[in-house]
Order: sequence, then C-alpha cells, then structure tokens
Amino acid sequence: MTPKQKDYENKAKTIIKNMEKRCLEGRYFPDRASAVASIVEMIPSGSSIGWGGTMTAQETGLMDALQAGDYDLIDRNQAGSPGELRQFYNRMFAADYFIMSSNAVTMDGELINIDGNGNRVACLCYGPEFVIVIAGMNKVVADVDAGLKRARLFAAPANGARLERKTPCAVTGQCADCYSEECMCGQFVVTRHSYKEGRIKVFLIGEELGY
Repeated sequence: MTPKQKDYENKAKTIIKNMEKRCLEGRYFPDRASAVASIVEMIPSGSSIGWGGTMTAQETGLMDALQAGDYDLIDRNQAGSPGELRQFYNRMFAADYFIMSSNAVTMDGELINIDGNGNRVACLCYGPEFVIVIAGMNKVVADVDAGLKRARLFAAPANGARLERKTPCAVTGQCADCYSEECMCGQFVVTRHSYKEGRIKVFLIGEELGY
C-alpha cells in the first residue's frame, strides 16, 4: 500500500464515522472493481434503477455491469420528446434505486451537489427507496465552503466542456456566477442528514474518478 492509498483509507474511516451521525451509510473500497462488485451484489434482481449524469458510474464500469444484469433500467436517453423525458424523470423518482456521484464529500461526512434543472438532487433528497452515491477520494474536501468551491471551479467547467454547454465556465474554465440559459448551477444541495437511516449509501473509492 502506497502512502497515498493509506491516506485515502485513513480519510475514508474518518468520513464514514462522521456519516453515521448523519444517518448516512458509508463504505470504503480501495479500487473500482471491488466497489462495483459490492453494489451489484446489493441490488436485487428485477429492481428498478435510475441514475443522474455521472461520469464516475461510467468510469468504474458500474453502468456496464447494471446493463448486463437483470434490472429495470430507467434510461432517460431513450426519451424521444420533452413529454417522454418528463415521464422518465417521474419513473426515476419512484425507483427502487437511484445511482449518482457527488460533486464533493466533506471530512465531516456531508455531501455537496450542484444541479442544473434539479432532477438529480431531487432524487437524492426524496423519492427513490435507496440512493447509491459513488465517489472517488479526489472529491474529498475539508468543509462545505471548500465543497461548493470545488463544485463550481472544477466540476461545473469540466462537465460543461463534456456536454458542450454554452456557459462561460465551459469556455474559460472559470466560474462567472452566470445566469446562462444552460447554467448547470441552478440548485445547490448540502446533505447533512438523511431522514431515513440507510437510505443513502455512499461508496468511497480509493481512486481519482469523475469531475
């Protein structure tokens, strides 16, 4: 184990302990393969599963594993019209499981997320029976303020470039506190406590993943 890997492990232990007081269930895995195997084992066959836009789920191979499994996948990319897209969002809200990442995770066990139209953070806050959050240890920050800065200065510009958004940050790499039509920072959510113990399950992975 390298010093960096040991540091990740030590930080994860602290975060997971702090999540307990928040009714969040935290788990740590040294690599993506072991995390994905644990998630797939957790979700019963036939479960309905929705997901927010998450590069981490793709990078880890979790999406490939779910698509190869016996699940009812709610894929909004199959929507052919705004009306159908709304139907997919409604189905996600009632899903057995919702998969997402987090823009930042604080050492005190909080989750920091920003969203454009709010569908992702809405499912985090309420709706699906269970929420599975997967995050690389590169997303760990000291506190909420640092998490919000990370989300706006690193996550939003990278996602804007990936999605080819017409936002200032997608062009300059710097947050302009904009009100662009395609602004991805419409909603800011800090998850400091879960209303239902064990509903939100956070899988921390000892790798650099996502944005």
